[in-house]
Amino acid sequence: MAFRTPRGYVGAMSAPAERHIHPLLKLVLEIGPIAVFFLAYRMAPVPEGLGTSERQLEQILFSTKVFVPTILLALAASYALTRKLPKMAVITAIVVTVFGGLTLVLRDDTFVKMKPTILYGIVAGILGFGLMRGQSYLKYLMDELIPMREEGWMKFTVRFIVFYLLLAIANEFVWRSWGTDTWVNFRTFVLPAANFLFIMAQVPLFQRYAMVGGGKG
Repeated sequence: MAFRTPRGYVGAMSAPAERHIHPLLKLVLEIGPIAVFFLAYRMAPVPEGLGTSERQLEQILFSTKVFVPTILLALAASYALTRKLPKMAVITAIVVTVFGGLTLVLRDDTFVKMKPTILYGIVAGILGFGLMRGQSYLKYLMDELIPMREEGWMKFTVRFIVFYLLLAIANEFVWRSWGTDTWVNFRTFVLPAANFLFIMAQVPLFQRYAMVGGGKG
């Protein structure tokens, strides 16, 4: 059943209105799980007498046990506060859960170390498929945050794909070439910093192709 209002008809039941949260709280929900992973790794209760590789494996297993529910809780909190699930956050949570589960079940830290590689590869592949169809799927993920004209989205998507492929290669190089301790530092500090700097470097592009008045392209 619908009801008439001064603006027309509306349904008896409508979707919950989207809410906005403070930018600092949003940052905590995005970065918090990574910080928890790092702290859990450093503070993991490890039996004495283990060799380096055994110690690092126990630390990875413990931090993964903490990290998976933490990122799911952050996603749930984001939805509770905004009544919306960010698409990128959902993709990340799925990949984290799958590869974290494999790490714990098989007791093999290869899966959790490859998680960033797989995530970046999946996103780059999806965006590349969209470009072959003449579309920017990145626009559907981020349009509410960065209103741009279509030409801007196409250029940004190309840059995003290249950047994510480089991150995937870097992640593979680090975890295969150095120890787990180094990779955890890379995962915690370098990857988030690289993402931040990449977005900051795109500000001129955002400004050049900005939608006048924030309209949709």
